[in-house]
Amino acid sequence: MKRFDSIDEVRALIAEWHEAGGTVALVPTMGNLHKGHMSLVARAAGEADHVVVSIFVNPTQFGPNEDYEDYPRSLDADSRRLSQAGVDLLFAPSVETMYPDGADVATTVNVPGLSDVLEGEHRPGHFEGVTSVVCRLLNICNPDVAVFGQKDYQQFAILKRMAADLQLPVRLVAEPTEREQNGLAMSSRNGYLDDDQQQTATAIYKSLQQAQTELLDGARDYPELERAAEASIKAAGLSPEYVAIREVGDLSQPGPDSTDLVVLTAARLGKVRLIDNLIVTL
Repeated sequence: MKRFDSIDEVRALIAEWHEAGGTVALVPTMGNLHKGHMSLVARAAGEADHVVVSIFVNPTQFGPNEDYEDYPRSLDADSRRLSQAGVDLLFAPSVETMYPDGADVATTVNVPGLSDVLEGEHRPGHFEGVTSVVCRLLNICNPDVAVFGQKDYQQFAILKRMAADLQLPVRLVAEPTEREQNGLAMSSRNGYLDDDQQQTATAIYKSLQQAQTELLDGARDYPELERAAEASIKAAGLSPEYVAIREVGDLSQPGPDSTDLVVLTAARLGKVRLIDNLIVTL
């Protein structure tokens, strides 16, 4: 596996692959890799001839009171894991490489509407940071396909809109969420939780499953289902920020005849903020 921090080196190698007729899949990550990330790598290997993984903890998607400085970083261990998985190229740029004139004055990409609700309402500016850095990574790596996790469902919907609106020549795919045995969605931030908190956090998935069951049984009072799931999460000892039932794709409000839904939630447990979702096909 090659490991580069230079944009020019990345572009030159990927250009060689394309000139030889090969296809390229990109998996953008912030590192501290776990089994969920590796499922994205496996999906990428099935989608293209060459797999590129980027590791970059992007400062512009963290709010002023969030955990940018403390976000877990394990680049050398991640590199070994990716090499063992058969990844062709690890791109691990510095902040200066990605934002040579400074992150505060860098050009940004904003997807209005989708970026302003749910996660966007609770984390102002977060999605602008995500879309801006992913647009950079797509332009640098020129992949044929990019692979993301379904756990960040709203993020994926926004990135798909961005790629379509900007006519980016890349196909975006989502890989289903990897879960712990207890149902908790895998996340780098789970490492902040002790064993008891990890068990408490399973209430998130259980509440989503209950909403899913009721939807499949014919319930259509979406606000009531949202309130019930939120109450269940709160009763378990977490602080829910929202539970929302939305249309798959554009995250619009569903109607009585909707058939493709996603139930999304975010909740805090101590200082840790956790998100999850379930897709429901009626």
